[in-house]
Amino acid sequence: MTSKSDNAKQKMDTGGDCRVGFGFDSHRFSHDRKLHLCGLEIPDHPGLAGHSDADCALHAVIDALLGALALPDIGELFPSTDPKWKGVPSRLLVQTVLGLVLQRFPDFELVNLDLTLITESPRIAPHKEAMIASLSELLGVPRERISVKGKTNEGMGWIGKKEGMAALCALSARI
Repeated sequence: MTSKSDNAKQKMDTGGDCRVGFGFDSHRFSHDRKLHLCGLEIPDHPGLAGHSDADCALHAVIDALLGALALPDIGELFPSTDPKWKGVPSRLLVQTVLGLVLQRFPDFELVNLDLTLITESPRIAPHKEAMIASLSELLGVPRERISVKGKTNEGMGWIGKKEGMAALCALSARI
């Protein structure tokens, strides 16, 4: 018979059942594209340049998911050299990654997700609730497990010059 402490030690020895992931993505603005963030089209703003729809928010979420589970990163799974992924909605990339995650970790559970979008424009606050709802639906988790924040770069650097934007994502999961 194994004791509670033996079970805890066994979980620690195998990496435990709690994981943390961190994701980052950034893209330049492009006047030739529509802006997509968290799977939503944001009106009246230039889009982001990239191979897919360049949704930097979802790309950061994807890399956080993959990182938490020690799986290949977004560039390895969806290379920009593969025409199959050209112009693809990032929502489809998230769904593909979730399929891979659940195949490998059937008991996967997203505990919480914290997403920060760094941009001078557009303002994130007017879209925040819709972004949370979109992420909740896409990831299959309650809204109260998701945080979305917008930050400026205080006019500094390429983000401050309104040349593009970046996204940071931290998450925790159980497997």
